[in-house]
Formats: sequence, structure tokens, C-alpha cells
Amino acid sequence: MRIVRTVADVRAAVRDARSRSAAVGLVPTMGALHDGHLSLVRRARDENDLVVISLFVNPTQFGPNEDLASYPRDEARDAELAAAAGADILFAPPVDEVYPRGFSTTIHIAGITDVLDGAHRGPHHFDGVATVVTKLFQMVAPDAAYFGQKDAQQVLVIRRLVRDLDMPVRIVACPIVREADGLAMSSRNVYLDPAAREQATALNRALEAADAVVRNGETGADAVIAAAREVLARAGIEPEYLELRSPDDLAELDRVDGGALLAVAAQVGRARLIDNRILEATA
Repeated sequence: MRIVRTVADVRAAVRDARSRSAAVGLVPTMGALHDGHLSLVRRARDENDLVVISLFVNPTQFGPNEDLASYPRDEARDAELAAAAGADILFAPPVDEVYPRGFSTTIHIAGITDVLDGAHRGPHHFDGVATVVTKLFQMVAPDAAYFGQKDAQQVLVIRRLVRDLDMPVRIVACPIVREADGLAMSSRNVYLDPAAREQATALNRALEAADAVVRNGETGADAVIAAAREVLARAGIEPEYLELRSPDDLAELDRVDGGALLAVAAQVGRARLIDNRILEATA
């Protein structure tokens, strides 16, 4: 696996692959890789001739009181894991390569960025995500890009970005990867001490409780959310948000009719965690 740090070098590598009619897959990450990320690399490996994984902690998607400075970073470890999973190129640019002096462009996607994480983290968050993903797509020009369903809102934002700007990139959303106890894998899990780590498992248990209510025939949003909230309360967690939304456009739902996205965010110890589940009403 090659490590490249400049736009010119990653473009040259992709251009060389294209000369051999290679399909190119991109896995955008901020590093601190875990098996959720590696599942994306393995999926990209199965579907492409050249796999590029980007490693860039994007400053524009962090707010002033968020964890940019402390976000876990270990490039050597990440490189070993990415290579073992099948990546061909690790693109790890410095900040001034992505945002050179005088950079002044921001991509804003209205509507679906105004709720859930967009409402609670602020408009900068998805503006930063959309801008850096646009740049990565311009730099790498992949045929397909791979994202985890744990960041369900982010996946929808990127799908809208690609649709609205006619980007020739296929967006592949891959299933959430969980620890044995159900906790969704996240780079921020390293912030959890043992007590908080145990407490954090309540997020998935809350989603499971809501799913059980729906499978038992209760589809109203109030009942579904109450079932999840009860599990969180028993664990001493007050959610930042716990909402039932359309999985297509994040419109608020008053019941599960077909499929519905139940999304949760909560501060657990030092970590802000998110999780979600698609709930499906039976006929």
C-alpha cells in the first residue's frame, strides 16, 4: 500500500489505474480506524480494482467546543490496518493541502441538514462534511464511495450532494458494525472508561426495545420513542435527541408506516455517541 499526501500524487495514481480501465473505490475516513471502517475497505476491495482510503481529520466539521484537538490520531496503526484490509492507497493530506491559504468555498445542503445532528451540532457540521467530501470526490474521482450506515444522516446528505451536483459517484452505504455487546463501533468509543462503556450499550438496547414494540404491532411514534427512552433512562442517559424520521428525507414521522429511521444521540461519559435503526412495520 502506498501513502500519498498531495492532490497531485493521488490524481497521478488514479490516472495510472484508469489507463488500465480500473474501477476506483474511495473510503473517506478521519482515521482512528476500527472494524466498521475496515468493513468498508473490504467491501470496496470486493467491488473495485483500486481502493483508496482517505485519512483526514476535517477541521471544518468540528464546532469550537468539540473534540478536534483530542480526536484520536495514529497514522501508523491506521496504515497497517488499511493495508491488511486491502487498501491500495492511503491518502493522508495535511490540512493546508485540502484547505490552502485563501480557501473560501462552502457547500451547504438545505433541509436534511437542519435536523438531528445538524440541529444539535450546528450548520457548520454538515457544511464541513459536504465541502470536504466534494473535495475528496474531485481529488480522487472515484467510481464508488463507501460510507457506514451508523452515520445515517451523513449518508443522506452525501446522496443529496451527489444527486444535486450531478457527481458521477455511486454511494454505497454499508451496515453498522457492532461490538459483541451491541455497541456501535465508533472512533470516539476510545473516550469511554469502563463504567461509561457499559452504560453506552443502552443505546442499542433502546433501539432494540423500540423495534420490539413495532414488531408487536404498536407503530405510533409516541409509543416507539417511549420504549426506547425508558431503556435510556434506566441506564442514566438523557438523549440529546431521540427521533423517528423518514429514512428518505428525514421528515418527522408520527408512526412507523413501512420503514422509519429511529435515530439517537447522547453524551455518555466523555463521548458523544450516535446510533440508529430502521424500524419496519409488519403488514
